[in-house]
Amino acid sequence: MSGTESIAFDTPQREQRADTLAMWVFIGSEAMLFGAIFLVFLIAHIDFGPAFAAASKHLSLALGTFNTAVLITSSFTMALAHLYALHRRWRATVWALVATSALGVCFLIVKGTEYGKEIHEGLAPLLGLPFRYDGPDPTHAEFFFGLYFTMTSLHALHLIGGIVVIAGVVALWRAASPANRVRRVVAVGLYWHFVDIIWVFMFPVLYLINR
Repeated sequence: MSGTESIAFDTPQREQRADTLAMWVFIGSEAMLFGAIFLVFLIAHIDFGPAFAAASKHLSLALGTFNTAVLITSSFTMALAHLYALHRRWRATVWALVATSALGVCFLIVKGTEYGKEIHEGLAPLLGLPFRYDGPDPTHAEFFFGLYFTMTSLHALHLIGGIVVIAGVVALWRAASPANRVRRVVAVGLYWHFVDIIWVFMFPVLYLINR
């Protein structure tokens, strides 16, 4: 080995540590992005609390609660995939990954249904759509819904990214070595749990204001 060649990937253990570190760096950058948006929302909520509380009641608590349960379940199936991979139970690992991505797709379908309901009711101040709101302080209610769509659509994009990555891991499963299978499951698991945690914080902030 030459003096300039990296030793970061000379063993499977080093490769896994490098992958984990890279994923934590990525998650940290994404956490700062979501943190900035949460900060804007919380400051606005302090200033326009009554308007935000009234607007929040127009969201579907039932659909939001159902989707929260879906994502918590997907975190469980992803944890199972991690456990099965560590024990080299490959078939069970693949099925756990498939279940995780299926739950992610379920979340997106429910979220799309919720978006359709809100657009139909005129509560989507985006893409030039008319905003119709009969509650108090419609100006700041519109600000609430603007933040709501920004936060939830950004989260949905991250969830779609996770589903695509899981699909890639499954598609390349047979060609991967056992060490690479474990590395990939661990890396995508970290990302998936991060996306789930973001929603766990987002749900009470958006749906449970003064409920």
